[in-house]
Amino acid sequence: MLYHLLYPLKEYFFAFNVFRYITFRSAYATVTALLIAFIFGPKMIRWAKNMQIGQRVRKDGPSGHAGKEGTPTMGGVLIIAAIVIPTVFWADLGNPYIQLVLAVTVGMGLIGFLDDYLLVVKKRDKGLVGRYKLLGQLVFGAVLGAILYYNPAFNGEVARTAVPFFKDLYIDWGILYIPLVMLVVTGTSNAVNLTDGLDGLATGVSAFCFFAFASLAYLSGHKEFASYLNILYLEGSGEIAIYCMAVVGAALGFLWFNAHPAEIFMGDTGSLALGGALGTVAVMLKREFLLVIIGGIFVAEALSVIIQVIFFRYRGKRVFRMAPLHHHFELKGWPEEKVVVRFWILAVLLVLFSISTLKLQ
Repeated sequence: MLYHLLYPLKEYFFAFNVFRYITFRSAYATVTALLIAFIFGPKMIRWAKNMQIGQRVRKDGPSGHAGKEGTPTMGGVLIIAAIVIPTVFWADLGNPYIQLVLAVTVGMGLIGFLDDYLLVVKKRDKGLVGRYKLLGQLVFGAVLGAILYYNPAFNGEVARTAVPFFKDLYIDWGILYIPLVMLVVTGTSNAVNLTDGLDGLATGVSAFCFFAFASLAYLSGHKEFASYLNILYLEGSGEIAIYCMAVVGAALGFLWFNAHPAEIFMGDTGSLALGGALGTVAVMLKREFLLVIIGGIFVAEALSVIIQVIFFRYRGKRVFRMAPLHHHFELKGWPEEKVVVRFWILAVLLVLFSISTLKLQ
């Protein structure tokens, strides 16, 4: 909004020329998101308490989590607001990348909101039925894939995926690109959802991941940098950096209230929105494979659940003391804060390694 209102006025007031720079708008999108979270966070917590919208703790979870029962949840509403508003303010709203990622963020957030609403407001034991939730995620992935594949604005490079560590090596998926997008978006949203089990864990890891993709978006959308680093130049993709930095600001602002002991949880509203958006950004930047490294914590959490289920079903044994993976370490005696901080450290290392791959190719 501000970009469209003020940048055209640069001919009359030269200072408005600063709106042409993605770095400037990214920085202020971050600050705006932080301010929204800081200002409205306490109001959201009070509202959730007054409405008795409290977390319901799984009965078979670690015993130390019993005290979390009743903690305000559905804080994902705040996260989404703190992402969408700064993006609308600072990004180019005519950019198709921005339009798509905002649509997925809100759409996946609505699926999560419905799940949270049925669980904590309507008191349904399992919230939204799992198959309906999965169907909604797959539908969003299919629509996103179809738009990317058939929309002329993305013509030419859309069905290609960059392979990390290799220069000029891409996989062209053809029509299979649509199922790939469905898999990435659905898998990532569920992985973030599974990770959201400890105070601040998913929030902090998400901030690191989106910061990495903000860097990749800026480089991919800059013709000279893309040429220097031998990466695919994607015209207009630099605007994604503004969105990603808004997510970083929203996540850090929410973390202020979500750090242990959490005053509010994001719920499925936040985790599905963040996960769906992360998968969407990776798809649009042709970094589906690199997402596995950048989001390595999310991947490990999801794999731990899959492995646990398979081994228990076919071998009658458990590989982990409890899944997802963070609960395994809790049951080994690690305090919750130590699990979270150590996972954050690993997330930072994965991000640094991922960025370094640009110079290794």
